[in-house]
Amino acid sequence: MAQCVQSVQEFIQDSFVPLVAALCSEEAERLTRKNSLSFAELVKPFCRLTSEVHMRDPNNQLHIIKNLKIAVNNIITHPPQSGAIRKLLNDVVSVSQPAEGLVANVITAGDYDLNISDRSVKASVPWYSNWKETLMELNTSTFYSATTPWFESYRECFLQSMPASDHEFLNHYVACMLVVSSSETEPVEQFLKLSQEQHRIQHSSEYLYPKWFIPNTLKYYVLLHDVSTGEEQRADSIYEEMKQRYGTQGCYLLKINSRVSNRGTDEQIPDPWSQYLQKNTIQNQDCSEDCPYTAVSNKNTDHLISDGLDSEIKDGLSNNFKTHPLQLDHPSGSLDSTDYMKATASLQDSKKSNSGTPHGACLTLTDHDRIRQFIQEFTFRGLLPHIEKTIRQLNDQLISRKGLSRSLFSATKKWFSGSKVPEKSINELKNTSGLLYPPEAPELQIRKMADLCFLVQHYELAYSCYHTAKKDFLNDQAMLYAAGALEMAAVSAFLQPGAPRPYPAHYMETAIQTYRDICKNMVLAERCVLLSAEILKSQSKYSEAAALLIRLTSEDSDLRSALLLEQAAHCFINMKSPMVRKFAFHMILAGHRFSKAGQKKHALRCYCQAMQVYKGKGWSLAEDHINFTIGRQSFTLHQLDNAVSAFRHILINDSKQPPAQQGAFLREYLYVYKNVTQLSPDGPLPQLPLPYINSSATRVFFGHDRRPAEGEKQAATHVSLDQEYDLESSQQWKELEEQVISVINKGIIPSNFQPTLFCLNRYSDNSKFPLAVVEEPITVEVSFRNPLKVPLLLTDLCLLWKFQPKDFNAKHDGETKEPGTCDDDMIGTEAIAEFLINSEETKVARLKLFPHQTGELHILGVVYNLGTVQGPVTLDGIDPSIGLQTGKFVSNGLSVRGRQDLEIQGPRLNNTKEEKTSIKYGPDRRLDPIITEEMPLLEVFFINFPTGLLCGEIRKAYVEFVNVSKCPLTALKVVSKHPEFFTFGGNTAVLTPLSPSASENCSAYKTVVTDSTSVRTALLSSASSVDFGVGTGGQPEVIHVPLPDAVLLPGASVQLPMWLRGPDEEGVHEINFLFYYESVKRHSKMCHRVLRHTAVICTSRSLHIRATVCRSNALEDGEGRGDNMLVFVDVENINTSETGVKEFHIVQVSSNSKHWKLQKSVSISEDKDTKLASRERAKLCFKAVRCKNSEENYTFADIVFGNEQIISSASPCADFFFQSLSSEFKRMHVQSHTHASQRAVKQSFDETVRLIQRCSEVDLNIVVLWKAYVVEDNKQLILEGQHHVALNTVGKEAFSFPQKQELPEMILLKFFRPENTPVPTRPTPEQLSNLIKTSLHYPESFNHSFHQKSLCLVPVTLLLSNCSQAVVDVMIDLRHKTTSPEALEVHGSFTWLGQTQYKLQLKSQEVYSLQLKACFVHTGVYNLGTPRVFAKLADQVTLFETSQQNSMPALIIINNI
Repeated sequence: MAQCVQSVQEFIQDSFVPLVAALCSEEAERLTRKNSLSFAELVKPFCRLTSEVHMRDPNNQLHIIKNLKIAVNNIITHPPQSGAIRKLLNDVVSVSQPAEGLVANVITAGDYDLNISDRSVKASVPWYSNWKETLMELNTSTFYSATTPWFESYRECFLQSMPASDHEFLNHYVACMLVVSSSETEPVEQFLKLSQEQHRIQHSSEYLYPKWFIPNTLKYYVLLHDVSTGEEQRADSIYEEMKQRYGTQGCYLLKINSRVSNRGTDEQIPDPWSQYLQKNTIQNQDCSEDCPYTAVSNKNTDHLISDGLDSEIKDGLSNNFKTHPLQLDHPSGSLDSTDYMKATASLQDSKKSNSGTPHGACLTLTDHDRIRQFIQEFTFRGLLPHIEKTIRQLNDQLISRKGLSRSLFSATKKWFSGSKVPEKSINELKNTSGLLYPPEAPELQIRKMADLCFLVQHYELAYSCYHTAKKDFLNDQAMLYAAGALEMAAVSAFLQPGAPRPYPAHYMETAIQTYRDICKNMVLAERCVLLSAEILKSQSKYSEAAALLIRLTSEDSDLRSALLLEQAAHCFINMKSPMVRKFAFHMILAGHRFSKAGQKKHALRCYCQAMQVYKGKGWSLAEDHINFTIGRQSFTLHQLDNAVSAFRHILINDSKQPPAQQGAFLREYLYVYKNVTQLSPDGPLPQLPLPYINSSATRVFFGHDRRPAEGEKQAATHVSLDQEYDLESSQQWKELEEQVISVINKGIIPSNFQPTLFCLNRYSDNSKFPLAVVEEPITVEVSFRNPLKVPLLLTDLCLLWKFQPKDFNAKHDGETKEPGTCDDDMIGTEAIAEFLINSEETKVARLKLFPHQTGELHILGVVYNLGTVQGPVTLDGIDPSIGLQTGKFVSNGLSVRGRQDLEIQGPRLNNTKEEKTSIKYGPDRRLDPIITEEMPLLEVFFINFPTGLLCGEIRKAYVEFVNVSKCPLTALKVVSKHPEFFTFGGNTAVLTPLSPSASENCSAYKTVVTDSTSVRTALLSSASSVDFGVGTGGQPEVIHVPLPDAVLLPGASVQLPMWLRGPDEEGVHEINFLFYYESVKRHSKMCHRVLRHTAVICTSRSLHIRATVCRSNALEDGEGRGDNMLVFVDVENINTSETGVKEFHIVQVSSNSKHWKLQKSVSISEDKDTKLASRERAKLCFKAVRCKNSEENYTFADIVFGNEQIISSASPCADFFFQSLSSEFKRMHVQSHTHASQRAVKQSFDETVRLIQRCSEVDLNIVVLWKAYVVEDNKQLILEGQHHVALNTVGKEAFSFPQKQELPEMILLKFFRPENTPVPTRPTPEQLSNLIKTSLHYPESFNHSFHQKSLCLVPVTLLLSNCSQAVVDVMIDLRHKTTSPEALEVHGSFTWLGQTQYKLQLKSQEVYSLQLKACFVHTGVYNLGTPRVFAKLADQVTLFETSQQNSMPALIIINNI
């Protein structure tokens, strides 16, 4: 139980006090009414004695009475109606509430600040942590001082309103005060009349109420004198006459009203009556209806009948609720506040009347002392002597009637120490609760004496009498009497000073069971429980007290059950080991019963206190039930904010309720919320709990939506919200932009460079304020999630923003526009009329803003109407300007307007040590764009842009550039990672005329007609790489777009041709284009803009080209030059027939190099054309010679196989050649970097080795141009293309695209560090073989007559050519080197005659001729290629053998004549 203000002893003593009746004349009543008080009310605050009182018991022992209190009441001759009793107790509980403010603010968003009693306990700390902390908190908290004043008020009122019954005398009047005014004409006669009236009331059979203790009731005569108006002498004389008539012990002169009531109110007199009269006001408020019967005064209803006294009460008063209050699926309209209004209306009226009427206005402090003195005199001289005398008389009567030889008091020891008669159990006794004793029965006299002793605190004697009476009653089976004796015997035993015996709790158990089960008297049973529970609690027996309280809960009284359940809950929490969950459960039960009893505030308080235990434990259904009830009760009590908060909790937690229940919860919430908003329609928009917003998933897009494709015209893909974020792709775009910025700024990226971000999301860098352009839309994508199983309908959904206009070119700033300002002149807002989110669905809404002014924009959140989907009902009360169309139907009848904020937490910082050791988050500014001044806006369209190409195919398309803004744009550039894929044409593009057939076939090339004599002979031209953007020092990826006049005016458009070449590798290729452009006018915030396009090209296989170059054996050409080479080109058609390609025609082979050129075709076939069907191959051989021109320009040599020459030095052939060249250089550069890392020990080769390497290097590029004949839809199409092969090394095969290298086989892992051996600087054999070029000159056949001369001598010339730029020492060894038997067969029959070893020195590029003689002995075919040639650079020691002459045999035929 909760702690009480009084101790249990004080509580019991004050519950059972001597009752004194007051009978006043009308004049006396008038005197007291001057103070707005009746006589009984006047003396009530002074009825407790301040000093000890002495009296003697029947054995003449002195007995001390401490803190005695008496009760003076007006006589009421009829018991009150049962309805009045219910109303009285209900009002007493209703008016007693916790301290002001605690209930009103009990619910806060996300946290409950709950008060268990008059002290507020913060629930967020102890209740939501683990149980151990909770228990520790409870053990040390202020719960032990928690009070429940409403329970104490109820208990006091209940005990005071106990009806006087015949089986006990505690509520019977012991004395009667007869009060007469001194201003009466005949006061003595008036006393006589009042005395007769009292006698008639007590002894007449027509009055059964009130009850009197003994027939000879003490009459005390009080003369009331009004000091302000009456004559004091007359009063004194009358008092003297009274003393003579009634004796000094039986009368008293009380002087009051010493103060004139209309005097100034500057003197403050205390008002001791207010605390007593507040309860009386409740009792009297409906006196005219409930209590129309009074004998003398109708102003007091102290003695009333409580719940359960009569069986008719149960049927007579129906419950206030027609339905169960915990039923959750009421329609929202069932919530009304009539119960609350009825319960509080009369209470407020009474408070008004009380506060306006002061009590005791005519009384001074002296009068207060006089009244106090009067009560003391009455008690000392009148009441206590009368009681003492009555006890003696009763004791004497009992002794005489029972025939006892000694007093009852002295016999108690025998009764308790002797053998006890076994008591029968309640179940064995007959139901004899209807047995009545006559008033003079000795058993009743014992009970009467016991009650008198109890009232004057003589508990030992009282216990003896109760114990004796109990035995007698049980013997007679008078169960009602026995239960009363048991009850009071237990209380007396507890109250005995010094505690000579333990509290007999089983007495109380028996009494309660008897009252409830046999006598069917719940009122007396309730009194037993209240007394026993308080006693058990004082002994810290909280478990027994709780069980007792719970046992008395029943359906006949909701109020009683609620109060007892609440006290039981407090018992559970006050145990040594607090039972917190039992506390919460019983608080829920108490709240339920309070609700049924109409005590809405108490019900709300109980549920709130229980909530702190249930919250956060995962008991979602229990939480939902509690929150729903809290919401209902709060709404009934007009605590609308609390109601909204409670319903909000039901909706925002992951509910496990079925859909129908969730729908009911949502409708309740909307209904309550609507009531709240109607109270303050002009207030700020409150936060709505639904739907959930995933703020971090919010995306912000700057710019217009992408245009759809129109036929062959395809818009640039750019960026849109439909594209998924790709980190790798984002990094690529950033690198492309950095590349072009670097080129613009001459190789430096500015420190304030900020990559252009069109779409901001959780992955992008949002640490800086994004830039948006005025008059261009800002789209915010908000991710909504509906956690409920019922759909939600959002209407008039739009963004909430704050804007501060700023002119970035001026110094002054504008005023800030606050949120909610629908100023369309500054920011246009687009609203979504209806947005439906289905059950448990995640859905995104795209909301747009249109900035019309420069400044700083802050997007705060979204604002919308929240509703549910039911029947189509028109929505009224909404401002149509917000975006709702007129006549639009919305699918719900109930919606509320509110907002949700978009609060995005930035990324966690993890750079510095401080940031790593603490939790700090950086800013996320994606919702705070800066609106900059107007910028140009480019749109790019691609016309006839292919989606599929053959590898190496050339296709011509067109690009259209459109400036859709009001500003001119300039410096248009395009940057791509694949510049070899496209070209806009070099500077020579417009100079080359089109041939008729080229126009006819829509060829992408520039062609001219050739004559037949020039077939297979090279046609020469030259071109500078500078014309094609190669070798200028810039990055080849950044390409300038040749705009006319270099400026694109507002609204203007221009079309440019664009040649495309299919990538060399088959498959799907994504090629990114980044278009860069600037405004003609420089801006402070935004310097440039970019446009993105991703082209997806699917390439299929076409030709595979392999080429090798080798030195010609002929050391001199026709012009006498010793430098010529043979180029072998191997072409294979690797195309599959699925693509529809019929055949490929090789139409031209071109070379381009600074040093070499193709001279002519060496081919056996006479066909002009080289055709290749599927999987066919062809091998072409060309002779290449060194160029004569300067090294600045590239020499282009075209060998034509058809009738038309494609000018390879013009666009687009040369463009793609130079781009492939630059990409080849780039690839070689990357490889050299890779190798350089492996050459960590020695970075560079020796100069010697470099010279040797240079001998084998050749810089010759081959371009193979072809046509493919494709059959598609029964039409033949001619496709064109070109492949490039870069020949760098003599004898090394080169390919048209890099070969895929096979992955090395897996090797075992080695756990040791390899030694860093220096890389040797020896050249490779391939490089050495090209240092010296050798050639044998001899006759192919030689005729000799072996008959004439047995030896045949043949002259042979060995030509040696130094291919290097240095002096070379050469050694020639003519001796045979036999390596195998096969070699012996070939070489064994001839020998070299003469000097067989030579040592020579060859200068740079020198050709030396050496004359040799070969000797043969018989005919045959011989290989003369046996000389071994060794070479070394002149300043080197080591010799290196050259092996070039062994690559092909030198065969000679010796014939016999």
